[in-house]
Amino acid sequence: MSDNPVSDIADFGFRGVPRAEKAGMVRAVFNSVAPKYDLMNDIMSLGVHRIWKKIFVGDLGPRPNHALLDLAGGTGDIAFGWLAQGGGRAVLSDINPAMLSVGRDRALNKGLIADLSFLVADAEKLPLPDRSVDRISMAFGLRNCTDKDAVLSEARRVLKPGGRFLCLEFSKVQVAALVPIYDAWSFKALPRIGQLVAKDADSYQYLAESIRTFPDQERLAGMMRNAGLSRVTVRNLSGGIAAIHAGWRL
Repeated sequence: MSDNPVSDIADFGFRGVPRAEKAGMVRAVFNSVAPKYDLMNDIMSLGVHRIWKKIFVGDLGPRPNHALLDLAGGTGDIAFGWLAQGGGRAVLSDINPAMLSVGRDRALNKGLIADLSFLVADAEKLPLPDRSVDRISMAFGLRNCTDKDAVLSEARRVLKPGGRFLCLEFSKVQVAALVPIYDAWSFKALPRIGQLVAKDADSYQYLAESIRTFPDQERLAGMMRNAGLSRVTVRNLSGGIAAIHAGWRL
């Protein structure tokens, strides 16, 4: 018997699936939702995700002499915000070519293509040299990764000393009165809206479930420390519906 009988099983929402199959299943979800991803983000969060992302970009501290790697950058909101606030060169990276294609089209429409490079890459195995970027951002992507510890270790590896990793992700609600409302919205409303808008209820059921299986604030902070990141902080947004975790490579 294996010493770790669950080592080959990964969470896919509330289901356990073979670890080797999760990435392909997540890719299928985002292939399906890519064309309506931005619209659904507005609907799912009632537009609040825009406020969260603005705060997140501000916390990144854009500077013209700093380079950003935006992991799971998808349709480009964080990279675009970084550039708009005076940040230096940015790499928009995503494992999913369909999402990255939407981001490239948006960059062209915004006239930002010259300031961006695009990278199809797995955040667990980045094709980048050690100590090569000043900031790494990851917004609403870490929970979809199979090996989250590997992502955090890779982030530390490619950060320059003095660089900083920031993650914006759904987290554990800290206000008890919000929990039943949030659960009803997540599990009853979102799949129905997903079916109406994106013609895909199952993907939005998975997204709601993936939020509940993601590590809470303290556990994720501990994972970041274990990966070698220092001075880890947590900033709750909207009562903990989302949170910004930040850590330095010192």
